[in-house]
Amino acid sequence: MTTDIDLKGLVRTIPDHPKPGIMFRDITTLLGHATGLRESVEQLIAPFHNQRVEAVAGIEARGFILGGAAADRLRCGFVPIRKKGKLPHKAIGEDYELEYGVDVIEIHEDALSPGEPVLLVDDLIATGGTAVAAVKLLRRLKAEVVGAAFVIDLPDLGGCARLAELGVECHTLISFEGD
Repeated sequence: MTTDIDLKGLVRTIPDHPKPGIMFRDITTLLGHATGLRESVEQLIAPFHNQRVEAVAGIEARGFILGGAAADRLRCGFVPIRKKGKLPHKAIGEDYELEYGVDVIEIHEDALSPGEPVLLVDDLIATGGTAVAAVKLLRRLKAEVVGAAFVIDLPDLGGCARLAELGVECHTLISFEGD
């Protein structure tokens, strides 16, 4: 199903959040729009329909919403990638840089089998720090990362280019280039 819906128009922009000079791209308005949500998920997974995908990995928190829906459509399992200390079982972690320091994301050490094809999903890619850390975690589990899909791309910040350096195809729906 492809509609003529303006997905970019469903994204709310909040100036100066969380600090002055930042234009925060809020997808909660898109998620709350039934047709917008459905169309976003369809477009996110479209490039991967002809590939073998056995799991979708979603990055906390909006990646859980989109990743869960994508996994359902692809008829596969969902694997959460969470902030440090949030997973209940034994996990492995990967550091990534923030503009104000370092943070850690984790995945259960038994979340995927070696060679299992997995699609990485999140709402937005900016500098790519979190996405790169997620790919490194997936590869430490010896999973095959078939690609990464994001609703929003901020191409001026280079996140998709960083994934490309790792050999990961980056698929995005909406670009806020220069915005």
